[in-house]
Parts: sequence; C-alpha cells; structure tokens
Amino acid sequence: MKKQSMKDMLPLIEKPSRYLGNEKNSVKKDIEKISLHIALAFPDLYEIGMSHFGLQILYHILNEQSHIAAERVYAPGSDLAAHMTSSGIPLSSLESGTPLSKFDIIGFSLLYEMNYTNVLMMLDLAGIPFYASDRGDSHPLIIAGGPCTVNPEPVADFFDAMVIGDGETVIVEMTRAWMTWKEGGGDKKSLLRDWSKIEGVYVPSFFQPVYDGADFKEIQPKFDDYTRVRRAIVADLNQVSFPDVPVVPFGRPVHDRLRLEVARGCTRGCRFCQAGMIYRPVRERTVENLMALTEKSIAATGYEDISLLSLSTGDYGCLSPLMQDLFHSYASENIAISFPSFRAGTLTPEIMNIVKQIRKTGFTIAPEAGSERLRAVINKNISEQEIFDTVSSAFELGWKLIKFYFMIGLPTETKEDRSAIVALVKRIRQKLKSEGRKPNINVSIGTFIPKPHVPFQWSPQLTLEESKDIIFDLKRQLKMPGIEFKWQKPELSFLEGLWARGDRRLSRLLEIAYRKGCCFDGWSERFDYSLWMSAIQEAAVDINYYTTRARSVDEPLPWDHIETGISKAFFISEYENALTGTSLPDCRFGDCQKCGVCDFDKIMPVYYPPPVNTPANTPSITPEKAFGKGVKHPIPVEPGEDARIEIFYSKTGAAKFFGHLEMVNLFTRAIRRAGIKIKFTQGFHPKPKMSFHNPLPVGMESEEESFYIALRQSVDCDEIISSVNRQLPEGLFVTDCRNIASNKRPEPFETADYRMTIFDEVFADQKITAFNDASEWLVVRTTKKGRKKQIDLKEIVLNLALLRPETLQMQLKIVEGSSVKPADVIQSIFQLSDTTIRCSEFIKGKQRFTPVS
Repeated sequence: MKKQSMKDMLPLIEKPSRYLGNEKNSVKKDIEKISLHIALAFPDLYEIGMSHFGLQILYHILNEQSHIAAERVYAPGSDLAAHMTSSGIPLSSLESGTPLSKFDIIGFSLLYEMNYTNVLMMLDLAGIPFYASDRGDSHPLIIAGGPCTVNPEPVADFFDAMVIGDGETVIVEMTRAWMTWKEGGGDKKSLLRDWSKIEGVYVPSFFQPVYDGADFKEIQPKFDDYTRVRRAIVADLNQVSFPDVPVVPFGRPVHDRLRLEVARGCTRGCRFCQAGMIYRPVRERTVENLMALTEKSIAATGYEDISLLSLSTGDYGCLSPLMQDLFHSYASENIAISFPSFRAGTLTPEIMNIVKQIRKTGFTIAPEAGSERLRAVINKNISEQEIFDTVSSAFELGWKLIKFYFMIGLPTETKEDRSAIVALVKRIRQKLKSEGRKPNINVSIGTFIPKPHVPFQWSPQLTLEESKDIIFDLKRQLKMPGIEFKWQKPELSFLEGLWARGDRRLSRLLEIAYRKGCCFDGWSERFDYSLWMSAIQEAAVDINYYTTRARSVDEPLPWDHIETGISKAFFISEYENALTGTSLPDCRFGDCQKCGVCDFDKIMPVYYPPPVNTPANTPSITPEKAFGKGVKHPIPVEPGEDARIEIFYSKTGAAKFFGHLEMVNLFTRAIRRAGIKIKFTQGFHPKPKMSFHNPLPVGMESEEESFYIALRQSVDCDEIISSVNRQLPEGLFVTDCRNIASNKRPEPFETADYRMTIFDEVFADQKITAFNDASEWLVVRTTKKGRKKQIDLKEIVLNLALLRPETLQMQLKIVEGSSVKPADVIQSIFQLSDTTIRCSEFIKGKQRFTPVS
C-alpha cells in the first residue's frame, strides 16, 4: 500500500495550491547530491510567510551553494493539520516533500511573539521533541532567527541555536561550520561550541538563568570566553547577495509584488520602537544596485507592482531619483510603484510630482500620540502642522483614504493626551470638510507594549481593564460620519507584552497553552484568551510580574546578555530624556548621538547622495530588457488597435488545484515573463485585456480551456506557445492559439463532457437506471442572492454511461441561469461522500469555441 503524504490531502482542504511547492523560481535539487539539507520554517500560513522577504533572502543565499538544498515549510492550515494528525502524516517540505524530521537543520523565522505556539505545532506535526534537551543526534538541529530573538529567553529551551541580527553572513558561516563538523564526526555539543564562536549566534544551553524566588536575577554563562552575544550586522547591503529571482507565490499572499529593500535601519529614535533600535545603523542601497535588481527581478517574476521597503522609506536619500528612474523605465509596461507609507514631513515637491502618477489606495500616518507633549516624550518629532500639511498633500495627490495609527498607555500619558487624539482627528475631519473633501479617515488604536532593547523597556504596560476602558471611550468619542475606528484586541496586546519581556520560565506555559489548543494566536478569529488564562493558571505564571509593573533601570533583565550594539547607558539616558520631554535629533541629519552601534571602522551609517544623472540623460531600461528577450520580429500595431488572439491550454495534474483568479494571475505573469506585450484597459487602474471562459471548479482537470487576450503587437502563434509554456508551472500547458478578429465574440457551448474516476469504490449501475427511469430529478440550489431554486437534472443530464465500474462518462447541457456543478450532479445521483468526490479524478473533455459575428 502506498504511504500517504501531505500532497494526498490536497483534494480535501481549502487553498490547496499553497502546498504545491512548484512556484516559479522555487529551487528543487537532487537530495542525493547535496551535503546539507535545511528546512526554512515559517510559523504562520503560506500567504503570510511568502510575504516575508527575510525568508526569501535566506532561501536565495543558501541555494546559491551547490552543496546545500534549502526548502520551505509553512504552518499548515487547521484543516490540513487535522487530516495530518488523524492520518499520521508528518509535516513535510514544499519542494521535495521530505518530512521535517529527516532534515539536517530546521531554521524558524521568529517575527511575532504570538506565533510561538505555531512553532510547537509544526514540531509536533513533524514528530520532533519540543525541548532541545530531549533531542538526540538522530533529530535535526533546530535554530531560529528574526527580531524576536533579541529576547530569546521565553523560547530558548526549544532551540539549539539562535541568530541575533542580520542573517545573510551568519547563516553561511554556520553551514560551513556544520560541514567541517560533519566531516570530523564530532558530537552535537562540539558543533554548538563551534557555532558559539560566530558573531550573532546564541546557544541557549551554554547559559543558565538564575532566579531568587519569583525574581529573575541573572543569566550565568557556562564558558568564560562566551559570556555575551553581539548582534550580527551587515555593514553594506550592496555587498551581500539579494534575491533577484524571487519565488513567485501562488494564491493571494499579503504582499503580492516585487519588494525592494531600499534601506535597512532607522535613526529617527522613537523611544518605543524596537525595530528602530535593533536594525541600526541606517544602511542604504545605491540607486544603481536597486535598478539592477529591479531589471532582473521583473524579468524573472512578471510582477506588475514594485514596492519600496524600509522602516522609513521617505527618509531614503535617493528616493526622488530612484522613483524617477523606476517610473521612466516601467510606466509604459503598466508596472505600478508603491510604498507602505510616508513619514509626515517627508513629502518633498519632487516626490509629490512623481507620486501624482502612482496608483494609490490608503495613506498611512502614525503620529502615535495625540499631543505634541507626548510626541516629545516618545521622540516622535513631528508637529501638528506637519500632520495637517501631510494630510492636505495626500488628498491633493489623489489619495482618498487617510489612516491614522495611535498608541495608548505610553509612558507619562494622561487623560489630556488621550483627549488630544480625539481633538486632532476631529480637526482634520473638519479641515477636510472645509476644503470640500469628503472625510474618509481610519483611526487605529493599539496598546503600547514595552519591548526589550528600547528606552522604554523598563516601563509598565497598561492593565487589561485599563486598555479596554480607554479604547472603548475613544471609540465612543470618535463615533461620527467619515471616521472608522479600529483597535487591536487588548487581550492580544496583554499576552504579547508577557512574551516580549519574558524569561525561560515561560517555556512550560507555551507547551501547556499549545496542548490546550492555542494556535495561530495572532489571528483574531483563532485567538482564545480563555485558553491562555487557563494555561497561565496551570503554569502558575504571574502575568503582571512581566507586564504591568515598573522596573528599576538597575534591575537585571533576561536579555542583558544580548548586545544589539546600543549601550545600556544610552537607553537610560533616553529614558530620562523621555521623562523630561527632551527630544533627540536624528543622527542622519546631525551629530552622532553616541548610541554605541557604530565603531566607524566596519560599522557606520551608509548613505548615498542622489546621482547627477536624471532620466533625461540616463539610458532608460527598455521594455525588452526589462521583460527578457522579446518575441521574434514583433510587428507594431496601430494605436488603439488590438492584436487579439485566443490561447488554448490544458489543466492537468497539480494544476487542478488552482482557482480561477490564480489562473488569471499565473497566465498574466507568464505572458509578461515571455516578453509578450499585453494591451491594458484605460483609466487609473489599468487591467490586462484578458477574458477567460467559464471558470473550472478547484480540483477539476481539463483537456482544453481557452481565453482571449489583446496584445500591443502581432506575434507568431508558435512563438507564443513555446515562450509561454517555458514560464508556466507544471500541469498548465498551452496547446494552441489562433488570431481572432476584434469584432468577433465566442459562441457559447451548448454541452460539456466529463469523465470521472473514483477510487476504492465503484459506481452503482442501478443508480444510473433509477435516474434514467425517473420522470424528473429535482435538486434545490441557492442563488447568489440567497434565493432557493429548483432545477430538474433530467433537463440537464444528456448522457450518463459507465466506461468501467469506477469510471463514469457524463454529458451536461449548459443552460444559462440553471447551471449545476458537475460534482453536485454526481452526488445527487450516486449519493457519494464528499471525500470520495473530492479525491476522484474529474476531467472535462476537449471543446472549442466558434467565433461568430
């Protein structure tokens, strides 16, 4: 009997394409020919993990090494996890389907504390013991990286090693050490000792926490030469490898676009912001580097959107010339340029002129505090006038929605500061109305969560009751037309605060919470506070000890042995400045503030002046260069004229798991990568002029489907077939194409033929007889408007015959307004289970549309 795998479960679950692992630019190597097998594990759903570029960076760097195979694994959805548990199927990688327990190293990305239970879920599904102390030589080494590792202690017991800081060079050094260790045949401890000598690597088992009753006292190192761990810092981003052929995800990831990291780090110095502290110093990429990355990446992905990423994109020194170059090179190909947000006060006239031409959704401003007094406390150095000016500029540039983000519970906050939030929003609303604009404002409120390695790391967090009272009072005061009020669950913030500043005593709590059913805690619909409270009570954890109490600056902290580069003296100084409302200037635009991160030998800020050349005298990147080699001898068409073709394709095997919208996306990007110029609709949000015929249900194969597409050039059909097929995933295959006159439309089919094969069962011949003998066979269907409608299958089923006991052939009449899914027809006649139908082989026969005038 064939052993089942994760892939066998795909017909039974939602969004099955997230588990296929054959995306464009994914890397599959011969496992027999590599020396080191690494699983890059992301403890959240595929759509979230594929939006995280850090994992793509490591995937790219590791797979550049011929002797290493890096593969991906994401937290499975609850439906797949349930099937795996009941069937005893282990969690496996996407690329090769290798069970996680068979890898040499598993590396988890820790981006968010509320994903910690998902780490245990993935280890559990893989059959790997949770605790490092329980794992032997037969188990993979479990490592982790990401921003959460700056306080590794709450989850330290689960990992053999953790990477603190930038991972680009550290991971390469760790793999080299592993190779040497493997060849030498040492024990696990000797490898961990070798890893501990690499800057940025923390080995938890080499440190022992000490407690005095309920109080944390210190972390004691076990080796005199390994007492502290310093964060790894990439000195120059332009000198390290960056994904220029990124994996193009299936489905609908959160960020489905080409992402360019224009800079890393921020020196604005917001005293609550952990990212602004732990990613220092600011290191920018050159415009030349970014343009070269864009050229290759666009050609390799077919993306239609470029996003410029940074903690503060508006502060990037070469933003104006970069955006001009990007717009000059890609606007003609309808590739949009976007950015997460602009900091208030950074919209220069040059940038504003460029932004006018960019597609816009919502514009985000994060004042964090309502009053200028409190903004001075947190070092958010933006004035109310700058906020007003930014809002006015955003609306003038075409934005229709303004999003504000505020925090409650910031140090020294008073009732007056919270009232200032309401007053500020009301004044902006009134200003928009006075300018004749319709107010469309989103106000989001989050509870301040003190994080490690920031000046406010000693501050207390609001109690749960205080958070609720403040949030709902603000909601009441801002209930008015044109304002939408949103907030993060106070319970979620409270638990996040627990894990942010926790110590190793929380490891038992995590296990208990997971055993009780806590998982995907970052998802509001899955978060269950009552389960967490039950776990906290069982683990005897005093949550207020970690969250709501104030700490002395002299108190030992669980993360004191982790050095981010910023001195504790600087944090204390900034904490004192906060209490007096003293602002600290950005060192990017003034003197060094002596935070301690720069040695001005290897580590220092990296800025680049804007280049002298402008798009007028800089060679542009032609569409042919941007999209790879063009088609053979394209023939220009007259303006306004469509070169209209119909493309025929088959959809078989794993491709049956693509939904209709995925299909549209896959073909659009494949055609872009092939260098074929698509014609777009007019307007501010141009779309490719493509028209697919009736969509297939997910799980159904087809011998032939087709779609119409308009091109900006005449193209040889043979060239289309060969070039597009080189870009399509397994199971999609272009079989033919033909030119279609612009005044022709497809004539609808009158019938459709299907063939269905079921497994471990046979079709009952008497069921066919009963159907054929019946005068009518009524089924009830619910329309899109919720109305019940009776349909007589005797008028729709034209033929029903067995080819073999397990294979049925069926012909259906296509009646407009009375469509029934083929699977529903089968279920009604044969009463097969949903599982049997889902796991069947269901194939639609070959058809052709005939164009008519």
